Amino acid sequence: MDRLYTPWRMNYVGGEKPRGCIFCAKPAEEQDEKNLILGRSEHAYALLNLYPYNSGHLMVVPYQHTGDLAGLPSAVATDVMALTQRAVAAVTAEYHPQGFNVGLNLGEVAGGSISAHLHVHVVPRWGGDTNFMPVTADTKVLPETLDRTWERLRPHFETRPG
Repeated sequence: MDRLYTPWRMNYVGGEKPRGCIFCAKPAEEQDEKNLILGRSEHAYALLNLYPYNSGHLMVVPYQHTGDLAGLPSAVATDVMALTQRAVAAVTAEYHPQGFNVGLNLGEVAGGSISAHLHVHVVPRWGGDTNFMPVTADTKVLPETLDRTWERLRPHFETRPG
């Protein structure tokens, strides 16, 4: 029997959970490459998901620590959406997906693993991108490293659209 190992996944499943909010801590560290932060705007930033569903899976996160979408100030909501649009354009330019899942999981029961801090998932999709591996082995096979994904997407966030 062939085996495929993804040891980094165990860090998420069984590893020690970080103290505090990672979505508040990571941008404050000012180490964008190390933290896989792709770009920043006035009220939000985009970063790669450490446990992606597909290559190019990223998140757009407001700096404001809140899990309340309805109470998000209009300026912040507008900025989050503009950065989400930019993220979709960047992933489209680099990966040419056939579609996207874009959304928020509001609350733990809705699948929000970090429900206290809003974040928009941007997941590129291709026909046939699901297979037996996640079902039978609880494993996702990705064709490139997160470092390489960051290198490909980062240039799309270095200049402001205009």
